[in-house]
Amino acid sequence: MVPTALLACAAVAGFKAGGLELLGQTTTANGYAPSSIPCPSILPTVRAASGLSSQEKSWLALRRNNSLPALVNVLERANLTGFDATAYLRGAADNDTMLPKIGIAVSGGGYRALMNGAGALAAFDSRTPNATGPGQLGGLLQAATYLSGLSGGSWLVGSLYQQNFTSVASILSATGGSLSQLWQFNESILDGPATLSTTKYYRQLFDSVETKEDAGFNTSITDYWGRALSYQLFNATDGGGGEGYTFSSVANDTEFASAQAPMPILVAVERSPGQLAILGNSTVFEFNPWEMGSYDPGAAAFAPLRFVGSAFENGTLPSGRQCMGNVDNVGFVVGTSSSLFNQAFLQISKVEGVPDFLINAINATLARLSGGEEDIASWPNPFYHYGTAHNLNANSTVLTLVDGGEDLQNIPLHPLTLSYREVDVIIAVDSSADTASHWPNGTAMVATYQRSATFPSTNSAGFPIVPDQNTFINLGLNTRPTFFGCNADNMTTPGPLVVYLPNSPYSFLSNVSTFDLEYTNEERDQIVQNGYNVATMGNASADPAWSACLGCAVLSRSMNRTQTQPPAICLDCFSRYCWDGTVNATTPAPYEPTPAIAQPSPSSSPSSSSGGRRSSPVVVGCAAAMLCVLLIST
Repeated sequence: MVPTALLACAAVAGFKAGGLELLGQTTTANGYAPSSIPCPSILPTVRAASGLSSQEKSWLALRRNNSLPALVNVLERANLTGFDATAYLRGAADNDTMLPKIGIAVSGGGYRALMNGAGALAAFDSRTPNATGPGQLGGLLQAATYLSGLSGGSWLVGSLYQQNFTSVASILSATGGSLSQLWQFNESILDGPATLSTTKYYRQLFDSVETKEDAGFNTSITDYWGRALSYQLFNATDGGGGEGYTFSSVANDTEFASAQAPMPILVAVERSPGQLAILGNSTVFEFNPWEMGSYDPGAAAFAPLRFVGSAFENGTLPSGRQCMGNVDNVGFVVGTSSSLFNQAFLQISKVEGVPDFLINAINATLARLSGGEEDIASWPNPFYHYGTAHNLNANSTVLTLVDGGEDLQNIPLHPLTLSYREVDVIIAVDSSADTASHWPNGTAMVATYQRSATFPSTNSAGFPIVPDQNTFINLGLNTRPTFFGCNADNMTTPGPLVVYLPNSPYSFLSNVSTFDLEYTNEERDQIVQNGYNVATMGNASADPAWSACLGCAVLSRSMNRTQTQPPAICLDCFSRYCWDGTVNATTPAPYEPTPAIAQPSPSSSPSSSSGGRRSSPVVVGCAAAMLCVLLIST
């Protein structure tokens, strides 16, 4: 079996996988079950969301020292003719207003989103072999301040950070150790990993969730779904699928604690009990290594994530209450962000060999829910009786959250548009399945714009105007990178420039179904490779100036603040990539793209309505910097 171009080049470069395998530490000795942990000398409290946390502020001061040299390196390679980026950014060491702040947002879309997003992150990662050559984008990840993920994108972000911010290339090229057990999507999540018998796998899922119930905590289908995800994303070799790993443990991992990695943010939305429709002004919750909570007006508060299971009341722990840990199990966090897949997991009863005890447990869980609530994740509510006059969820001891894309904001842009975070540019990786053939059409961008325009918040920066979905298709804005918000002076409220990177077929038809739960490693690698090509425009074969243009987008807000005239190359880039306000809202023609670099044989093309699977040989173009064209046999 021939590896994909990304892996082949990794092998040529002598890349050694598995260099960063330190896993997030458990907060308890009781596996998945929440349990008592020592309280700190200053008891944990809930804080009002009136600014960034003290932890984030302290971390940002460290991060800028690491992101600055990485950005200088990227821009030096971008060859911005007529502009000395190094000299310009040298002033940023003493002037915060000069240093651009970068956010990367990875959309939802199941495994498709994980794999396409992985390709983009590999392109932005200086650790990826050959990603720091002339015209390449490696180092943008190291220069970024924030990395957000939602649903399938949260699987990607959570998986990398739970391995101490390992690289995509490390996982894909690992031949031994715990990393080699990750992302084995040929082992269906409904069957479990090859290291366990199916019966033992299901027994472990059942036992884990039962221990949480026995500890007195509510459970939902999301608990089972999150536990199953853990075997593919975090660890399948420890006999328990990393059942004790927590998302708050990332705060202590060396790469993040030393600010060598961007700050990860995972997204979910609130759906109160009995509420079936998710509205455009839904309350967006975020999870970061220190906290969970929301900056939205209806629930503007944050709780310390490590202690979120403690019985907070009015923002504090009453006398005699214990500190409870392990509720923020990382599988449960990413399962919450992707709870839409609870529906797919409910099909487990149709899988041959599933024991009755698990089916009965799932049915008992469903019986406790109202109709249409199969997608909720049930959290203990740390905001109980906190700010009752303004807090919409203050009168319940339970906080119910759902998939972050259920309000159509399928790209996690919301936390990156927070005014306190002062993000200058957001690179939005969109793997949404908006069209009949599972390609994006800008719906997520439209949803975030409409929310910002209809429900403006004092906590949010301005969001650039975007056109309707028909215009996205008719003008081809969903087939190539597009910059939105290029002219900062035209925005009524200061906000970021958004670089929109839609999933499109450069080297492979990556429009697989959101609910397809199984892929061969060859399919996985080719979708990752296609994502790499999307981010690099085929290693700049589609536009030799692409790295310079992306560099101009990164610098745009900084140059605006310092009243620096953009060089001619940037003006040319902006004329080609910035949406100029043109609208074409007529009914779009059917959108059926073909690969830009090489096209699969007709027998291997997916169905236009199903985003079907591939089983025939596919020629994958590696483009200029890959120096190879490989025949992939799947």
